[in-house]
Amino acid sequence: MALRGPQLLLCALLLTQVAAETPTSKPKKAANARKDLVSPKMFEELKSRLDTLAQEVAVLKEQQALQTVCLKGAKVHLKCFLAVAQARAFHAAGEDCIARGGTLAAPRSEEENEALREYAARSLGAAAELWLGLHDLGSEGSWVDASGAPATFVHWETEITAQPDGGTAENCAAMAGAEHGRWFDRRCRDELPYVCQFAIV
Repeated sequence: MALRGPQLLLCALLLTQVAAETPTSKPKKAANARKDLVSPKMFEELKSRLDTLAQEVAVLKEQQALQTVCLKGAKVHLKCFLAVAQARAFHAAGEDCIARGGTLAAPRSEEENEALREYAARSLGAAAELWLGLHDLGSEGSWVDASGAPATFVHWETEITAQPDGGTAENCAAMAGAEHGRWFDRRCRDELPYVCQFAIV
């Protein structure tokens, strides 16, 4: 919303520039004058410039939103994390992260997992259990992230119980802060807090 003023100013400047580039001649008729002012070529050029500006404004909005997220959350390598304390079912949590411009957090290394655990402990409490962006809904035992890519890193609990142990009843992954950031499989309809992740571009 804060960018609406600059958008209008840019549009006005473009229209002024196009008008200034248009040769001025005394029209013979009013209809001919309108044709001379806006030729199809000029119209296409103006439309192309406006499309480019709209894309640039969208990128700026994305960058501004990401900066806000990183200021509120935590930055880890090429990701920002943002905790959401409101407990939701797995799918609702994932949709909320997408609406914010990210995805549910899915650590890809031991270092990322530990950073996520520490951030969640500060934001949600040391014993918090939270959703991860991993599931095996498509094929039992084949854990994938939000994009459908196979999980390249896993951190399942193995000392208390051999996780994942829920079979087809538990298809969504959660991190347990009380268990040093180890993962457990849970029923996707369970309601847990979560952390959204955003790629830093």
